Amino acid sequence: MSQTIDARGLSCPQPVVLTSKAIAAADLVTVIVDNAVAVENVTRLARSKGFAVEKSEKPDGIYLALHREGQPVVSAEEPLISCTPSQGTASPIVVFVPADCLGRGPAELGERLMGAFFHTLLEVGPKPKTIIFMNTGVKVAVEGSRALDDLRALAAQGIDILACGTCLSFFELTDKLAVGRVSNMYDIATALLEAGKVVEL
Repeated sequence: MSQTIDARGLSCPQPVVLTSKAIAAADLVTVIVDNAVAVENVTRLARSKGFAVEKSEKPDGIYLALHREGQPVVSAEEPLISCTPSQGTASPIVVFVPADCLGRGPAELGERLMGAFFHTLLEVGPKPKTIIFMNTGVKVAVEGSRALDDLRALAAQGIDILACGTCLSFFELTDKLAVGRVSNMYDIATALLEAGKVVEL
């Protein structure tokens, strides 16, 4: 059984939502999108479900041909990224970063405090499973951020770093993302709902 999803013109996370429904019912799915964020999100979802992805760019859109490879399929309840060794818990911690400054007050002070938080996070535990950057918070994960080296070290420890794709596009920073991966509301909502604790900065 095959299906074709025309996701051109749809805002995030609709391409991912439609693809998720389609691959649950079909072994061959063609998804037509029109932007790089949708390509990345759909590709990541498909691979997590055991589908191979072939991309071809045409004048009317980007075609993603998804076909089941026969490998074990990851259930919707399983995380896309394995837990860090220090967690060992079914109730992961998620750090939610909705702004590029920590606390209220002068912006420069807020940026310093944000950098200090992630530097300290390297030394303390328990470590979060996921760090989510949204709205102006995505600026913390792009080139030039004072927190960048520490975030890279945290990512190297297995912490999943998600940056809102819509937010990156709004601020025209998609090409500047320097750590983690472009994400979507589907993944972000799932991570927040599955968290045992959400720490909002």
